[in-house]
Amino acid sequence: MEARGFSFPRQRQVLFLFVFWGVSLAGSGFGRYSVMEEAERGSFVVNLAKDLGLAVGELAARGTRVVSDDNEQYLLLDSRTGNLLTNEKLDREQLCGSTEPCILYFQILMDDPFQIYRAELRVRDINDHSPVFRDKEIVLKISENTAEGTAFRLERAQDPDGGLNSIHNYTISPNSFFHIKISGSDEGVIYPELVLDKALDREEQGELSLTLTALDGGSPPRSGTSTVHIVVLDVNDNAPQFTQALYETQAPENSPVGSLIIKVSAGDVDLGVNAEVAYSFFDASEDILTTFQINPFSGEIFLRELLDYELVHSYKINIQAMDSGGLSARCTVLVEVLDTNDNPPELIISSLSNSVAENSPGMVFAVFKIKDRDSGENGKMVCYIQDNLPFFLKPSVDNFYILMTEGALDRESQAEYNITITVTDLGTPRLKTEHSITLQVSDINDNVPAFTQSSYTLFVRENNSPALHIGSVSATDRDSGTNAQVTYSLLPPQDPHLPLASLVSINADNGHLFALRSLDYEALQAFEFRVGATDRGSPALSSEALVRVLVLDANDNSPFVLYPLQNGSAPCTELVPRAAEPGYLVTKVVAVDGDSGQNAWLSFQLLKATEPGLFGVWAHNGEVRTARLLSERDAAKHRLLVLVKDNGEPPRSATATLHVLLVDGFSQPYLPLPEAAPAQAQADSLTVYLVVALASVSSLFLFSVLLFVAVRLCRRSRAASVGGCSVPEGPFPGHLMDVSGTGTLSQSYQYEVCLMRDSETREFKFLKPIIPHLQPQSCEKEIEETPTLQNSFGFNY
Repeated sequence: MEARGFSFPRQRQVLFLFVFWGVSLAGSGFGRYSVMEEAERGSFVVNLAKDLGLAVGELAARGTRVVSDDNEQYLLLDSRTGNLLTNEKLDREQLCGSTEPCILYFQILMDDPFQIYRAELRVRDINDHSPVFRDKEIVLKISENTAEGTAFRLERAQDPDGGLNSIHNYTISPNSFFHIKISGSDEGVIYPELVLDKALDREEQGELSLTLTALDGGSPPRSGTSTVHIVVLDVNDNAPQFTQALYETQAPENSPVGSLIIKVSAGDVDLGVNAEVAYSFFDASEDILTTFQINPFSGEIFLRELLDYELVHSYKINIQAMDSGGLSARCTVLVEVLDTNDNPPELIISSLSNSVAENSPGMVFAVFKIKDRDSGENGKMVCYIQDNLPFFLKPSVDNFYILMTEGALDRESQAEYNITITVTDLGTPRLKTEHSITLQVSDINDNVPAFTQSSYTLFVRENNSPALHIGSVSATDRDSGTNAQVTYSLLPPQDPHLPLASLVSINADNGHLFALRSLDYEALQAFEFRVGATDRGSPALSSEALVRVLVLDANDNSPFVLYPLQNGSAPCTELVPRAAEPGYLVTKVVAVDGDSGQNAWLSFQLLKATEPGLFGVWAHNGEVRTARLLSERDAAKHRLLVLVKDNGEPPRSATATLHVLLVDGFSQPYLPLPEAAPAQAQADSLTVYLVVALASVSSLFLFSVLLFVAVRLCRRSRAASVGGCSVPEGPFPGHLMDVSGTGTLSQSYQYEVCLMRDSETREFKFLKPIIPHLQPQSCEKEIEETPTLQNSFGFNY
C-alpha cells in the first residue's frame, strides 16, 4: 500500500482487510431467477425472505434493498411480504439484443449487519416478433452459364426473438429452377441459400420472381416474406475477387465518428462495365448498419456512430462486391473494439550503426531495449519489424533486442532501407511505439561494367578528316564510387592484318571513338574490333563489346569511259549506212564508276554534235542511235561529244568523243568478232557452204561479163582512130570517182568511166580501176547526157 503512495495507520489497514474478507464471503452466494419478457409491472419473481431463509420482517429490519449493475431499477422489493417484483415491463430485445440468454445482474444489500448477495435475473423470450427481411425485394442477377448445383446465399431475415423463437427455417415458392438449402454459421445463425437445380436460359426466360419465406420456431410460428427477383444475365465470366478473404482491424472505442476503419478492395479482370465494382454490406444486422457505413465506390468503411466496448467487443461485417454484370464476391471484415490503454511502450536505443557493407550476413547494427510502464496484459509487449526485409530481431535478456542482417545484402538492388521497429503492448486497446532506422548499404566491387549494347555499328564517310569523332560506346557499373568508375580501351584485334592502332583511337574516360586517318571506301569498306570497359575497383572487373565501323561512300571518283577508248590513240570510227532507219544503233558508250550506290549511277547526255538533231544518246544505257532518216545533204563525217555523269552530290562527269562516218554501203561483209566466229561457224556450217557456192557462181558470172565488155571495146577501138580518150562534157566534175578507204573498204579505188555518145542504152565504154598517182586516159566519145551510174558494188556515181 505504501508503494502506491497511501499511508494508513496499521489498525485501519487490518480493519479494512477483515471487512473486505467478510464482504467477499457474503457475496459468494449467487441467486438465479427468471421472468418472462413483457410481464406486467409487479409480476412476481421470487420471495427473497423464503429464498434467503429469513423471516419476513427481518428484510425490512436489516434495510434490505436491490441494486442493479447499470443503476436501472428493473426490480422492486416488497419489504412487507419479502416478494421480489418487476418494476416495469421488460423487453428482452431492448435489454439484450440478440444475446441469448438475456441475463440482468443485480445485488441484494443488507445494512445491519452489512451483507451482499449476488443474483441474476434471466428474461425469458416470448415469440413477440415476426421475422422481417431488410429488403422487401431481393434482386439476384445470375449468369445464364451458371452450373447446376451452384448456391447463392441470400440475406437472412432478422428476428429479435431468441432461442426457439428465432428463425428456424426458410422456404421458397414452388418453381422448376431453384430450391432452398439451409446453412449455419459459427454463431448458430442459419442462412438461406438458393441452389440452382436446372440451367438457366436467358433467351427462354430472362427473369423470375420467387417468394422467400422465413419461419421462426415459436408456437404458433411467425413468418416474414421477401420477393426474390432473379435476372438472368448473359455470360460474364469473371467475378470480382477480393485481395483478402478476411480483413481484420482494430478500432479504439474512443475513435471519432467519421474515422476510416478499413478499406477493402476487390478487382475484376473483365473489361468495360463488367469490371466496375460496387461495394455494399451483405446480410448486415441493424446494429452494423447503424454503426458503420461503406463507400460503394472505394470500399472504405467509416464509423457512423461511437463504439462502445462494454456493449459490443467486436463486429463481423460481411462485404459484397458486385460488378455491373451481376457477379459478386464476398469477404468478411472483423473489427475488434479496443478498450483504453494509456501508456504506450518505450524503445531505448543502446547502440546503432547507420551503415553496413553489402554481402555481410549476420552483422549486428542495432541494440535496443523496450519497456512499458503499464502492468499485466497492458505491460506485455511484442516487438517486430516489417515483413519482407532481410533483417531479423533476436531477443535477448531483460527485454533487449538485437537487430541484425538475415542474409547478404545487395546494394545494387537496394542501397537504403527504412526499418520500422514496432513495439506493441497486449493491452486493450493495444498501444504501440514505432522507431524508424535508416540503414545505408555500403558498396563493394561485385558488379562488372555492362555495355549499353553488346555490339555497336558506327558509320563514317570516306575522306574524313583525321581525329574525327565517329561515335561512342558506353558502359555502366551498378556499383558506386570508384567501383563504378569505368575506363575504356581497345582490345587487340582478332585479325592480325588489321592495322587497328592506325585506324581508330578511344578516349579512356568517356568511350568516344576517333578515326586517326582518312578512310577510303574503295580500299576499306568495313572493319570491326572489340573495346573493353574496366572499373577501378579492387580487384578490377571488366567486360567487352564489339564495334563494327562501316565506311560510307563519297562521290570521289569520276566516271571512266571503257568504250570507246579515250587514250589518245587513233579514234575508232563508227560506220552508219545512209539508209539507216531512225533509232538505228550506231554504238554504245560503256563507262564505269569506282564509287557505289547512287554515286555510281551513271547517266549519258549528248553534249555536242557536228549536226545537232541527227543523233541521240539514251540517258540510261549510253546507246547512240540515229534520231531521223539520213539524207544526201548530211555530211559524211560527224564528231559527237557524249557527257557521262554520275548521281553523286556534287556530281562528277567525264566525256567521250565519237567519230561517225556516213557511207552508202559496206565494202566488206560483216565479220563476227574473233571470239564469236568459231561458235558461229560451228553452228551455221551449212550457211557458210551456201554462201561460198553463191560467191563462186557470182564471181564467174562477173568475170564473164567483164570479159565480154572488154572484147567489144577492143574491137571498137581498132576501128576508131588511135588516140586518147577525151574528157566528156557534162556535169561531171572530173573523170575519176574516188572511194576513200576511211569506211569499211580497206583500200582506195579510182574508176574511169566513159559512155558511148550514140548509145541508146548508154553502155559503159570501159570500166577499169586506175592505179593511184598515174595519169588517166581520155575518153574517145563525147557524152551528151549525164545519167546515174551504178557499179557492181552498189555505189552510186
